[in-house]
Amino acid sequence: MKNLKLPQLMGGAVLAGLMLQAGVTHAAADAEAIIKNKCLACHSEEQAEPAQFSRMSHQRKSPEGWLMSIARMQVMHGLKISDDERRTLVKHFSDTQGLAPEETAGARYAMERRLNTMETYESSAFEEMCARCHSGARVELQRRPAAEWENLVHFHLGQWPTLEYQALARDRDWMQLALNEMVPQLAADLPLKSASWDKWKSMKKVPMAGRWSFSAQMPGKGDARGVMTITGGKRDQYKVKLEGEFADGSALKGQGSAIVYTGYEWRANLKIDGVKMRQVFAASADGAELTGRMFETVHDEAGMDFTAVREGSAPKLLSVQPEFIRAGSTEVLTLVGTGLGNKLSLGKGLKVMEELYRDDNKVVVQVKASKDAAMGTRSVSAGKANGASLNVFDQIGSVKVVPSFAVARVGGNGGSTPKYNAHFQAEAWMNGADGKAGTDDDMRIGFVPASWHVEPFDAQAEADRDTHFTGKMDAKTGLFTTAAAGPNPERRMSTNNAGNLKVVADVKENGKTLSADGQLIVTVQRWNNPPLP
Repeated sequence: MKNLKLPQLMGGAVLAGLMLQAGVTHAAADAEAIIKNKCLACHSEEQAEPAQFSRMSHQRKSPEGWLMSIARMQVMHGLKISDDERRTLVKHFSDTQGLAPEETAGARYAMERRLNTMETYESSAFEEMCARCHSGARVELQRRPAAEWENLVHFHLGQWPTLEYQALARDRDWMQLALNEMVPQLAADLPLKSASWDKWKSMKKVPMAGRWSFSAQMPGKGDARGVMTITGGKRDQYKVKLEGEFADGSALKGQGSAIVYTGYEWRANLKIDGVKMRQVFAASADGAELTGRMFETVHDEAGMDFTAVREGSAPKLLSVQPEFIRAGSTEVLTLVGTGLGNKLSLGKGLKVMEELYRDDNKVVVQVKASKDAAMGTRSVSAGKANGASLNVFDQIGSVKVVPSFAVARVGGNGGSTPKYNAHFQAEAWMNGADGKAGTDDDMRIGFVPASWHVEPFDAQAEADRDTHFTGKMDAKTGLFTTAAAGPNPERRMSTNNAGNLKVVADVKENGKTLSADGQLIVTVQRWNNPPLP
């Protein structure tokens, strides 16, 4: 145990290094041998053909879930295995006891490190019993029979014996509720056996090698597009090269390695323009599309939504950049996808004045929108390629801050945890038919430039001078960078640089200023940073 580095095992920032390294994962026979040689000191073999082992053969999880389980065996139970062996086990369990795409659909935000997601569930019991100490998604990304869910309850109480004395536990018969109500509910909602998993296991998996046209959107930088070239494929391991650009013309280039789990779970480590980044994508069943998020390895709050389509697959239009045009204006639009035909259809009232550039992955055109062009969202096509839309508007009626609620964390200052910053965007909306903002028929226009600042959220925040101590807002990009961690002698009682802020976006429209605000909680470091929050 002396050589075990806990941050390397449990920290989401370095998860990729544990799971990805070309040429280190091995076949199922190797994984079975590792289990028999290293795991049966505690577990037992239930049957030989096919091999089944106590506890571990009765669960299904995401790759991150399996990594966390194996790491816990190392940290808490003294399991001694190499990084190579751990990667082999994660690969084996993810492939043989993973989750079907339908089973991860509602909880992928946890794997993609979208940590500002606000979880809501119909079951208040689930929220209070399961989703109060960690995300509900961590539970949703696993499957067990009733007996195993019961074992998990006992594990929780054995590992954290004060659990019953915490808030939302000491006010009820926690153990009785967990065993008699939550176990049946979890076994019914998240069962080990499912038709989705049986169907997915029987499907032929498609290799990922090829050229992929991609479209992305990153807070603070805007739209991006380019080509991702994937080579290799032996034992589901690949090399990746990314060549693209942001809308402002700055480069988006880099390369790295990737691995595919469960036939569709894409995980990659890359260095993009000198910054280490990670990709967490899901491949479509036909292997033609990849969707997910690419984010910085250390600062996972900094990332971009990412969609890619394989060249040679059915024609597909991924996006129109920007995604909006004002009636009566002339704009340069970029259509991104594959198989883009020569005939462009933008709808009535929009005319292509000139084609400025064309290749296999994008078409750049100058478009004029007439003053009387119909307002609304319209489908766009380029030959047989469709799937993207364009918003036509006359004026911005209101603005929203996205996200409306966010958490940032102080860090650095010689400590072991980095700062966790916050990124905001201004989302423009057009008023509906009644001309009033905030009604159901309002139309989303898209993200627009804004001027940013922060204010105290309430009287207490003003009295504590939170705007002065918590960090700095970039007026142009919407990036809030937190202050340093640790006690601050300049603050009352030398407290840290936490605080409660109002984030304000100002957007100019027809000589007026439209404003919107959201809330930002600046708090202390995230000491426990597992792959699944």
